[in-house]
Amino acid sequence: MSAVLDTTPGKGKGKRPAAPALPSPAAANAAAASFAALTARLDYLDAGEVEQVRKAYRFADTAHLGQIRASGEPYITHPIAVAAQCAEWKLDAQALMAALLHDAIEDCGVTKPELIERFGAPVAELVDGLTKLDKLQFNTREESQAESFRKMLLAMARDVRVILIKLADRTHNMRTLDDVPREKWTRISSETLEIYAPIAHRLGLNQTYRELQELAFRHLRPWRYTVLSKAVTKARNRRRDLIQKVQREVEGAFEQAGMNVRIAGREKTLYSVYRKMDEKHLSFAQVTDIYGFRVIVPSVIDCYTALGLLHQMYKPVPGKFKDHIAIPKVNGYQSLHTTLVGPSGVNVEFQMRTEAMHVVAESGVAAHWLYKASDQDGEGADRLGTKWLQSLLDIQHETRDAAEFWDHVKIDLFPDAVYVFTPKSQIMALPRGATVVDFAYSIHSNIGDRTVAAKINGVQVPLRTELKNGDVVEVVTAPVSTPNPAWLGFVRTGRARSKIRHHLKTLAQAESQDLGEKLLAQALRAEGLEKLPADDEEHKGIWEKLLRFTGSRSRAELLTDIGLGKRIASIVAKRLMTMLAERGEKPDALLITRERYTAHENVSQGEVILDGSENASVQFATCCRPVPGDGIVGYLGRGEGLVVHTEDCAVAKRLQHKDAERFISVEWADEPIRPFETGLLVTVVNGKGVLARVAAALASAEADIAHVDMGDERAQDATDLRFVVAVRDLTHLEAVIRTLKRTPSVMRAQRIRPGGG
Repeated sequence: MSAVLDTTPGKGKGKRPAAPALPSPAAANAAAASFAALTARLDYLDAGEVEQVRKAYRFADTAHLGQIRASGEPYITHPIAVAAQCAEWKLDAQALMAALLHDAIEDCGVTKPELIERFGAPVAELVDGLTKLDKLQFNTREESQAESFRKMLLAMARDVRVILIKLADRTHNMRTLDDVPREKWTRISSETLEIYAPIAHRLGLNQTYRELQELAFRHLRPWRYTVLSKAVTKARNRRRDLIQKVQREVEGAFEQAGMNVRIAGREKTLYSVYRKMDEKHLSFAQVTDIYGFRVIVPSVIDCYTALGLLHQMYKPVPGKFKDHIAIPKVNGYQSLHTTLVGPSGVNVEFQMRTEAMHVVAESGVAAHWLYKASDQDGEGADRLGTKWLQSLLDIQHETRDAAEFWDHVKIDLFPDAVYVFTPKSQIMALPRGATVVDFAYSIHSNIGDRTVAAKINGVQVPLRTELKNGDVVEVVTAPVSTPNPAWLGFVRTGRARSKIRHHLKTLAQAESQDLGEKLLAQALRAEGLEKLPADDEEHKGIWEKLLRFTGSRSRAELLTDIGLGKRIASIVAKRLMTMLAERGEKPDALLITRERYTAHENVSQGEVILDGSENASVQFATCCRPVPGDGIVGYLGRGEGLVVHTEDCAVAKRLQHKDAERFISVEWADEPIRPFETGLLVTVVNGKGVLARVAAALASAEADIAHVDMGDERAQDATDLRFVVAVRDLTHLEAVIRTLKRTPSVMRAQRIRPGGG
């Protein structure tokens, strides 16, 4: 195998130089024989292209000389088998050359420049995209795996042939997995099931998808595979007459109607039977739709005519009809599906499709090459999964971390989809479980970032609402709105997740830098300097010295670290003052005196004024939930930014005892610009409508309810309700509590204090 992970049968420990004993004549002749077989499949290429492929074969054969696969065959048989699979998909000469050379860089010491010189840049790029990164660059196997997949998927987004060769490579490795030591089966099969099969499905390569699943299941669960295989064979023999009867009846009906159709039997794969049994907790006898038929017809109209004929012959099972022709699947798949109750009450599934749909259903993205001649504008390829490939590039643009990138991509390999409509009736396909926010980001990242509300089928809904098939979704945006961190808890698509994270990181960095600058300036005032030295040529030397002292790469990074609490402003200020004093700048004694006598007794870093506009750089502690009017203190948590507590908060007191130098003085602004959340405990006499009365009282007092908790225990005569409400300040909070106390059924209302009620 080529690229991403070292899982190739017959590579690594399994690959060995030729043993002293000569290989068998059959093994020695395998390479020549299989290349002859490959040549027979290249009839769609012209003579010049075939010669190019032959040239790549000769080069690969020489490069792999002396390497033997675990089966005892010459190693070159593997690249030839991969190229043969690519020839099945009618891939071009460049792809076939890359398939033959795909292990040359990794295993044979061939360099990329050498490949460019001999075979041209496009072929070298394909081979490079398939080649693993050097493991010495990574600390862990997981890191290597994530980085390798990132490289492969990005190469694939630029050129889809990379993944087609990769999947052909993995398919051949799985076919020959029996020759590999058994202890490797689990790892290789799990990876195939979790990664390669879903990629094949996402790109519409149905035949490859089914084969990879089946081979992985056979090696991952050999005992279950064997038991299930025997059960299916038995059932097949039992129901053979019945299935043949259905086929005869259906063929007769189409003949009578004068329709030219091709009917083929279709059996569920053992893995899909196993998964259905496992997920739905069914016994084998309860899985009824193991058998089915494909009806291949000349035109789209014939698909619907065939459906009507079948529904007249047998009763359809309600809810089991799907029209994937009008609404294709995300990977380009089109067919009509219906399940009918056949003779003896056995359910039989039928799929109606045209010949062109059948090719796409089996070969997906690869069908673009099969139909290249008749699809000059290339729109077919654009429809077949390449939008997903483009989204990989978008995610990479936002996410530089390989593990995070792979995390996003795995989400998008979820095969199920829901189909929803924009208000202008455009169809959008999203993963099952996708929400309104995912929909907004799938239209455009600017729309996602500015989403404030949404309507589904004309009704206002929360942004976390999951979409269902057929929903008409309308998104409301506001120019000042920004992504909410809470969205990460429910978004389903990798694109939405990466865009939100990127925005929050950028925002947090900018705000932390502003806070850091403010804190350093205030700490400098305590040292007797009116303001920060400017970032100009005159002070360039001072800043460079200070950065060497702190180990920061730039002024912006230093200020961000101070804002995040990773560095203490007073220590940096003292060092900066020492450097300035060496240059002859004297501290202002009057300023020092004024700062020290007016500052908080425990604080030597000045004061931060809070008005609620600080967003990511300042957090208000959930243990005590301070509101304007409370006495407050600020704690510079390591990497968390500034966390604000009430003065009497037990958590803050513990931190002060342990980490006093990290506390700074904070004050409320005269006019905060937003409400702040705090906790209320309301004890009520339980009865009909009591929650509604309490909620109405809070609304009349102009307090917004952010959260309500009624506890897990069953309602007693007296029940505690815990609310989180947003209030303007302490005076407003007191007015809210007075309103609650006057409400019928309320026995007690009080603010929730840290460590208590």
